[in-house]
Amino acid sequence: MLTRTAVTFRNINNLAIPATISGIAEPVLSITDTAIVGNIPVDGLESLAAAGIVGSFLSMLIWVLGQTRSAISAIISQYLGAKRIKEVENLPAQAIFFNILLSFVILGSTIFIVEDIFKLFEASGKILDYCISYYSIRVWGFPLTLFTFAVFGIFRGLQNTFYPMVIALIGAGLNIVLDFILVYGIEDVIPAMYLEGAAWASLISQAVMAILVFFLLKSKTNISLKLRFPLNHELKRLIFMSLNLFVRALALNVALIVAVREATALGDRYIGAHTIAINLWLFAAFFIDGYGATGNSMGGRLLGAKDYKGLWKLAKKIIVYGLMVSLVLMLIGFVFYYPLGRIFSNETIVLNTFYSIFFIVILGLPMNTLAFVFDGLFKGLGEMKYLRNVLLSATFLGFLPTLYIGKALGWGFYAIWIAFVVWMAIRGFALVFKFRNKFRPLLQNQ
Repeated sequence: MLTRTAVTFRNINNLAIPATISGIAEPVLSITDTAIVGNIPVDGLESLAAAGIVGSFLSMLIWVLGQTRSAISAIISQYLGAKRIKEVENLPAQAIFFNILLSFVILGSTIFIVEDIFKLFEASGKILDYCISYYSIRVWGFPLTLFTFAVFGIFRGLQNTFYPMVIALIGAGLNIVLDFILVYGIEDVIPAMYLEGAAWASLISQAVMAILVFFLLKSKTNISLKLRFPLNHELKRLIFMSLNLFVRALALNVALIVAVREATALGDRYIGAHTIAINLWLFAAFFIDGYGATGNSMGGRLLGAKDYKGLWKLAKKIIVYGLMVSLVLMLIGFVFYYPLGRIFSNETIVLNTFYSIFFIVILGLPMNTLAFVFDGLFKGLGEMKYLRNVLLSATFLGFLPTLYIGKALGWGFYAIWIAFVVWMAIRGFALVFKFRNKFRPLLQNQ
């Protein structure tokens, strides 16, 4: 049994710090693309807008289908806590096979309607052309990313966030190097590919990460990716958990996509500014989410061991640590308010638009912490149905009404980011309420 004394500063941060580093891999890739693409000497504004639109769409696909990662992690960590890990050794291979097969079906279906997809984002003219060329390359990294995320979930369930960190660092570092080489080129050696170069840099990095994570899983664990029958008895629960998270992710992406669509409709400078803001928002989110990942790993294990006192202690500690991180990020945001914008673009009109709403992004960080940390904890506890209902409520009763009421009142670009604050507030407080009501009685009876 995992004892209460295991919930210590050292043990929490042994998981949280590597999880934070691995968690920011994807936003680092997006931020790198955004910063480099935004400074392209030819059609920089249009390239930045296209990268933002395509990045939002691909993030939606990854988040929707990547939910198997959390389901795998929850089940493995719970069985680890109950000392019954042998019973689920063949589950990951079955889950990953199903997920990757589904990803190829979706990938194949989007290729033929890609122009229509990006028209829904209000893309037109040069921006639409750049969206299509950028997406046609980056989309092939979609199954690779899903595979990598699923294996990260296996490691997380086994209480190991170190290996995902190593893979994430290699992937992010390689992407940055390739971005500079392929986007700007090397004189007389490699021609400048501009936006397409950024797409190839991401694809190559995702392929390398998938290969490395496969060999680490094969050599460092007893988990096999060989598909074996009969189907594991937990596959049904995993599928239902994944379906709940699938619906949840759809609701989440409704908010993100509507935000991109509304920003695009306002004009090129607004979608450029929104692309910078959302990338910084996501970077901070994944940075804070390291403690959510710890809640996922340790929470599932503590629940499997029926250690409710340890679980309560874990929740209190990870929210305090997460809030401390968010305060540091807020300080950095205000101190480097203007330099952060200039990293991503040299277009004055885009920067001024970004600066007008960046303070909202910064002030919302503590609220984001509450939502992200408890979101990760609830995934580890297997509370996927409640997570689904919270996101549906936050999106359709919070985000969308706030956005369109703000739009009607003439708030313009501000309406989008005020809606994000309302969205995160509903998510955070609903999870805290549920956790206290469900686990306080169990704690008192233990």
